Amino acid sequence: MTTSANPDIFRTFIEPRPTDPLYAVGPLVARRTTESADDRPYELFSLTPKTPTIGAEISGIRLTGDLPEDVLAELRRALLEWKVLFFRDQDIDRADHRAFAARWGELEQHPFFKYTQPGQSDADVATLAKDAMAAGVENMWHNDVTWHEFPSFAAILRGVEVPAVGGDTLWTDTGAAYDLLPEDLRARIDPLEAEHDWINSFGRGMPAETVEMLRPAFPAVTHPVVRVIPETGRRVLFVNSVFTQRILGVSEEESNEILRALYRHVQRPEFQVRLQWQPDTIAFWDNRTCQHYASSDYFPARRVMDRISIVGDKPVGVTS
Repeated sequence: MTTSANPDIFRTFIEPRPTDPLYAVGPLVARRTTESADDRPYELFSLTPKTPTIGAEISGIRLTGDLPEDVLAELRRALLEWKVLFFRDQDIDRADHRAFAARWGELEQHPFFKYTQPGQSDADVATLAKDAMAAGVENMWHNDVTWHEFPSFAAILRGVEVPAVGGDTLWTDTGAAYDLLPEDLRARIDPLEAEHDWINSFGRGMPAETVEMLRPAFPAVTHPVVRVIPETGRRVLFVNSVFTQRILGVSEEESNEILRALYRHVQRPEFQVRLQWQPDTIAFWDNRTCQHYASSDYFPARRVMDRISIVGDKPVGVTS
């Protein structure tokens, strides 16, 4: 292994340093659920964990709109416990995809994709088509739609056309990340709020007149830095490098310091799961409890995904 000609750069960015408030070497073991969770076996499908805390592959069911209520209830419990669920060999079409998603709540209609992602045909299905003419740019850790007052509850992503190799998607467990923060940092961030906005992401891909037209309907919003999941009481980090602009009530320097530390922390491999796409694969994740990252290593190959998201509620913080 060769290192940089400047050894200080190598030490700064690669080697863990005891002066770093998030310095950690050795076991990083988080709880998968809260201590009060009902950790019963699943009876209506098979579930195979992919990591200790996040990601599970489910087999034995076909994802259509006519799944029985008891199966949906078990799936909801699995989603809360594992944060992202993977389904293979799902030979379903867009109508089946939509019918299954509609069982989970109101379908989200993304207001920006028709301006930034050409070729959209349905308001409630975001088609993410990447090829030699449109490279993938989703390779930054983020929760979807946190610029909205009511960010997505969940997303269901269907592999329509996948490259022969590459194009994996990764998710990171923001509940595990919160739990393994130092106690003093948790206490510091628990009461804080942050501003989220779309101007510096989607806004950059739109003409100025379009941004001006959309701005009144979608102003910047404020969410807690630490979000509490109502069904479980689990605390999760709810800031991301794509849409979070700043932490409110602190100096710019302190805001940048905290955000840099949290972003670096959620990127630890111990909190992550990685999906290698195959034809007829579906990923279903809780957008509240994990961030995701689409690896952009397949250019100029073609990769087409259909995503349907379910409308969420207003995030609640620790002190709400």
